[in-house]
Formats: sequence, structure tokens, C-alpha cells
Amino acid sequence: MASSRNRTLRLGDSDRARLMPRLLESGVGLTPGAAAGRVILGDLLEIAPRLPRASVDLLVADPPYNLRKDFGAASGRKVSDGDYAAYTAAWLDAVTPLLSPAATVYVCGDWRSSAVLHAELSRRFIVRNRITWEREKGRGAARNWKNASEDIWFATVSGTYHFDPGAVKLRRRVMAPYREPDGSPKDWTETTDGGFRDTFPSNLWTDITVPYWSMPENTGHPAQKPEKLVAKLILASTRPGELVFDPFLGSGTTAVVAKKLGRRWLGVEIDPEWALTALRRLELAESNGRIQGFADGIFRERNSGDAGISSLPGT
Repeated sequence: MASSRNRTLRLGDSDRARLMPRLLESGVGLTPGAAAGRVILGDLLEIAPRLPRASVDLLVADPPYNLRKDFGAASGRKVSDGDYAAYTAAWLDAVTPLLSPAATVYVCGDWRSSAVLHAELSRRFIVRNRITWEREKGRGAARNWKNASEDIWFATVSGTYHFDPGAVKLRRRVMAPYREPDGSPKDWTETTDGGFRDTFPSNLWTDITVPYWSMPENTGHPAQKPEKLVAKLILASTRPGELVFDPFLGSGTTAVVAKKLGRRWLGVEIDPEWALTALRRLELAESNGRIQGFADGIFRERNSGDAGISSLPGT
């Protein structure tokens, strides 16, 4: 029965009472060392000027898309492209001083917002690529093509930045394998479960499963990103111990994944319920460092039959 397998995280009153004192409501006076590992509750535009300058190694931002959507205490509403561009410029200007000279920037969007994001990012950073990931869902659209993808813009502050594609290889099943003349596998590995090849990542990701009710990472947040998705960004673009900043923390996925992967983290969230949810997920990550779809330094394909779950070093 579905209800008995529902693992969606929900807060109780005791959780809220225990976790509330851990929230910061101001970034005043925070040093780079003291800022790491904190969830700050409030408006990013007010908090960002109080945070340590040039301290962030990786920015992972999932700003509100230009859509009508209920986020709890705050609700999004669709505005003109010009107004959305002004909003994007405002928050980018607020976070840019926080970035180190070698920092990397990832910003999430959809087909509506991507043009604005590219334009505003290009004015401030070196835009290097656009990742498109498949967000598969069953429901369709009666008068349009079903939208089943989202974008992540990849940019850097300068020409000096960290990027390690070997840390985010994807293990794919080989459907029509080539063999050497002697019959041995050519550029793939044969196992009792079939043939597999570890491939370097591209900018098209089709191996992502969106969180749903039977996954322990699932929350009720309407725009929650999968841990596996964020793990790729963090592993490719940071070294252990570097600082990852999420200015729109939501239910905490970026902070949780950074913690599991041995990175420092900092997050800002305007909604108290989601900020508390992030803290609860961070509590749970202390005893469970698993990321679904990632094991032994390799990402697994979606629905491959291999759960791909393992404990990670340093968790």
C-alpha cells in the first residue's frame, strides 16, 4: 500500500521547537569561518551585504522561476520579462561580491526564464555551458508539448576555476557492444549483469529521478531538486572543504549534499518552514550519508536496477 511506503519528510511541533533556535536571522558580523554551516532566515537582498566577501567557492542558485507557484509563506507570481530581468539582476548583484576570484556559478531555470538568466549571467561572469536535465513526469499538456526538462547555467567568475569531470562519470549499460578480434570487450566492462561503460558527463542529463513520496529525501517543497543532481554540480566544481552557498535554500538539498560530500555550506531561505525542514534534513544527514544513484564514485543510470546507494567518506 502506497501510504505505508511514504517516506516524505514532515516536521512535527517538537521538531520546530528544537530547530528554531538554530536559525540565524541576520548575517551581521559573520566571518568566513563562522558563516559556514548556518541556515540564515530572511530576505537574500537584505542578508547578502552582511555576509563575508570573496569567500564562496561555488554558488548553486535555484531562484523562483517566473511562474505562479505557492512556496508556503511566499508565493511566486508571473511578471513581465523586464521585471523578471530586474529581479535577477538584483539578486545576482547582491551575491557577486561574495564569490571568490576562482568561484563557479550554477543557476537553475526553465525554458521561460533561461533567456533572462543567460543575459544577466553574461553581464557578470563567463558563461560556459547550459546543462539540460530531464524532469520526466506522467501528466501531459492538452494544447502544447509536455514540458519535461529544466536548465542549469554554468558560469565562472574568471578563467581560473576548478572542474573535475572524472568525479562525475556516469555508468551506462552498453546495448550494442563492440568487441576486439579476440572477443574481449572494447571500451566497456563485462559483468554477470551485462556490459557497462563509465562515460564522461555531457550537458544533457537523462539519469535524474525527481524526488517523490517513497524516497527519503522527498519533502513537500514544490520545486525541490534531487540530491543526485546537486551532487554532480558539487563534485565537478569543488574540492573537499570548499564553501558552497545556496541563496535560495528551500528545503535544503544543496546544504545536505554539500555536507554528505565533505564540503562546507551556507544557505539563505526566506520561508521559516522550509528553513526548518533544511535543518531537519541536515540532522538526518549526520547519520546517513547516502545519495541515491551514486556509489563508489560513479553515478548510475535512472531505473538501472542498481540502487547506487553507498556511504560516502567523511560523513
